[in-house]
Amino acid sequence: MLEGLPPNNAAHLLRLVCGEREARAVADLIVESFEPAEAASTAFETDEPWPAGGKAWLVEAYFGFAPDEESVRELVALAAGEANAARVEFGLTEKRDWVANALAGLQPVRAGRFLVHGAHDRPRVKPNDVAIEIEAGLAFGTGHHGTTRGCLLHFDRLIKRRRAARVLDVGCGAGVLAIAAAKVLRRKVWLGDLDPVAVDVANANARLNGVGSFCKALVSRGVENRALREGAPYDVVFANILARPLRLLAPSLAAVTARDGEAIVSGLLLADVPGVLSAWGAQGFHLRQRIDLEGWASLRLER
Repeated sequence: MLEGLPPNNAAHLLRLVCGEREARAVADLIVESFEPAEAASTAFETDEPWPAGGKAWLVEAYFGFAPDEESVRELVALAAGEANAARVEFGLTEKRDWVANALAGLQPVRAGRFLVHGAHDRPRVKPNDVAIEIEAGLAFGTGHHGTTRGCLLHFDRLIKRRRAARVLDVGCGAGVLAIAAAKVLRRKVWLGDLDPVAVDVANANARLNGVGSFCKALVSRGVENRALREGAPYDVVFANILARPLRLLAPSLAAVTARDGEAIVSGLLLADVPGVLSAWGAQGFHLRQRIDLEGWASLRLER
């Protein structure tokens, strides 16, 4: 998995070799603890054996500033214990495309019929796959995170029983979910993000995947952009963001969801689920299905 915006001038590096569970926890916590443009992290399996069984995993975190090493070790200790925190190594990055290098170690991610992959894995795409390629230089929100994969799994199951005419992706990030919908439905998908960089990334990825004519991301906090409201009512609303904005945006997102529409929401730690369900329940939605992956919950809600 690789999550977080590529930080500007990512000159500082953290490295840790550990087990899979600890690696995923450290990478997730680093992304949650810093501003998106300040840090990003990657965690992937290596070819080396791990004493506790299986293969060793490598965590790399990239910073656009010199991190407070003591504070970062404390974060690592919270996620993976004191022993792993003591083994963290700090250094400077080489002059290379660090995002492309990180993605080179990632395996394609399958979520039902969807396959999220990098350019280096094009030969692994099968004829019946709905392939979503993520440009290495525009790599935040790759689909390797449990939240994105959970949303794709929900959508894969949803479209087996209904054809959604109108789809909205709020907080679209790299545009993975919107691109998946556009590829399957072959029709316009509405999408937006409050970060102009994310909007540029989503549009570039849409063009890369041949759905640029269907996906035109807009700068918007929720559905504040008039064009997103005018696309309503939506049969499916994606909101892979975080718990607090999911609670705050529940009324406005419910207002643009069709009477028989569904919302696929994620970005939730397991402890966040009750609060989000309460906020959406107040708008007349109930939980239809839940998927938990890597300590994150993805919910499919309907009226």
